[in-house]
Amino acid sequence: MARSFRGASTIGEVAVAAGVSRATVSRVMNGRTTVAPEIAARVHAAADRLQYRPSNTARSLSLGRTNTVALVVPDLGNPMFQQVLRGAMAAAAENGYRVLVAETAESVTEEAETALEARLRCDALILASPRMPEEELTALLSTAAPVLVLNRPVAQAPTLAVDYAHGMAAIVDHLVDLGHRDLAYLAGPSTAASNQARLAGLDEAARRHPFLRVRTIPAGTTIEDGYRIADEVLDNRATAALAFNDLVAFGLLARLNETGVAVPGDISVTGFDGIELSRYATPSLTTSRVSQFDLGRRAWERLVMAIEHGGQETEPAPELIRPELVVRASSGPVPPARRLGMPSSGTADPARERVGDDTRARWRRDATGAVLEHRDLALARYSDGTGMPQVHSPRPYLHPVHALSGRAVTQVSPVDHRHHYGLSLTVADVDGTSYWGGRTFLPGQGPTLLRNHGRQISTELAIEESGARIVESITWADQHGRQQLMEARELTGVIIPEAQAWAMGWHSRLAAPAGAVISSPALRGRPGAGYGGIFCRLVSADSTEVLTTDSDSESGAHGSRSPWLAFCGRYGGEWTSVVLVQDGAVAEVGPRPWFVRVAEYVGAGPALAWDTPCVIPAGEDLDLGLVMLVIDRRLSAQDAGDLADLALARVATARREAR
Repeated sequence: MARSFRGASTIGEVAVAAGVSRATVSRVMNGRTTVAPEIAARVHAAADRLQYRPSNTARSLSLGRTNTVALVVPDLGNPMFQQVLRGAMAAAAENGYRVLVAETAESVTEEAETALEARLRCDALILASPRMPEEELTALLSTAAPVLVLNRPVAQAPTLAVDYAHGMAAIVDHLVDLGHRDLAYLAGPSTAASNQARLAGLDEAARRHPFLRVRTIPAGTTIEDGYRIADEVLDNRATAALAFNDLVAFGLLARLNETGVAVPGDISVTGFDGIELSRYATPSLTTSRVSQFDLGRRAWERLVMAIEHGGQETEPAPELIRPELVVRASSGPVPPARRLGMPSSGTADPARERVGDDTRARWRRDATGAVLEHRDLALARYSDGTGMPQVHSPRPYLHPVHALSGRAVTQVSPVDHRHHYGLSLTVADVDGTSYWGGRTFLPGQGPTLLRNHGRQISTELAIEESGARIVESITWADQHGRQQLMEARELTGVIIPEAQAWAMGWHSRLAAPAGAVISSPALRGRPGAGYGGIFCRLVSADSTEVLTTDSDSESGAHGSRSPWLAFCGRYGGEWTSVVLVQDGAVAEVGPRPWFVRVAEYVGAGPALAWDTPCVIPAGEDLDLGLVMLVIDRRLSAQDAGDLADLALARVATARREAR
């Protein structure tokens, strides 16, 4: 007959069934090791048979602890705090603790009371980004130990914080490299220590870049705050908006999209925190990233040390975690019509126009790749592409590329083709895998989004001792993660002082261990779409002229086998030209046909599969070479041809000397 329900079993019943005292059962259930193993086994067997579960309340009263900690946050709607909670919960569970959460809803007046009430119910407290006044926080910490404080420096308790100042300064440096001089900071709560740290980072960056103009606009912390403040941002005429966090940036992007403002074409937008959703924004959001999950884990590790030492850490020194700059599509070169305080080819600029006989351009490593510098100017930034969406076929790329005047000439992830990234080696089809990004052309269907996007993975990057050349090893992995191609890549920068110009040499050697066939949409029935190879996406100017050896029109340049191609862009009354030169030293078949666009957008590259497939037999290599020259003046065809020859010669010399 089934046993009828009569309530939970008691500790007394377990004691009788096991033939021991109630005290012995209590010691066994509390994990004490003073009970003989055979007796403990008998107690556990009886407890299991009777389905006995100890009372947590009684256990807490007996032991003087609850094995719970409280996490107090200002806003649970912020994914940053959600991830901190998840990290803390995961780490605490490993030690047999649970984490309870309390939200203050950004109420400064109720924060201390909420935190104290939570602490009275738990063994310890994690106080995340507290907003309360200093005297209230000091009073709370004196009575609530053990406490771990996140994102606010205090002397009375262990602290863990993000180096917001460094993260914000890195964002500013990135925008300055893109040519921005007029910035708007969408500030968070004035009482937030993290907001004050961000402001300190802005001040530090402004001291290093005295030409900067940075205005602060009170915003907040939510998507609604960013949406609400968008019109004021536009009224301030800033070329870039730096949001307090990613949520504010999301709201700003939403309003800008509604009003037809292009990002980054009209204004660049950056966030902070690097929450998971930032990569899925439209466009994907440039941000300063910290793993909030890891931050939560580390908070627990610091707190448990304090718990184990009676409320005090053995080493209570503040701990700073440095964020990582993640460059995505929402930041781009300053719009040509909005350039502020930038030297131009039409004015004398002794710092940059008088290059003299200094031909040195040196690479240096940075967090996401490398930067090519000449004197005080970043000529080009080389990014590893790890932050790119998979649908864009992630790959290393050069952007921004600057003229000696400081003007950025490349563009990344524009609205018309999100998968275009500055200067990169990008191929539409390698045995069915797209290393171009975006949609794939299918006969009878047209452009179709397939899950066939591969990834170029940098496995080793070294800078030659002279600093003039990067040498990199890259694996081309298909959509299933299988290796298709192996690449040896070289990037060489050189100044050409007599022309007041500079040039970049790109040389790649592709090897296919099992052989490979490179194709293009042109071979599947899309006329003129033979794109794929070293491709350059440029900024659209007020007007653009295209030149080859025998043409000065887009139709004449498209498909031409000219050894060089030049784009001359007019920006107001100023001109900057880009000359692309095919390196005949590595081309066994002579100049390849140029894929060229001017009217729809500005971009070009030698096509690998213009009208026939490009086959790489197993065990053989395919060599590719392109030289890019940038100069701040308008060119004639004769000028462009002469500069093409000069750039080829200088890059070849620099490569030899770097070896």
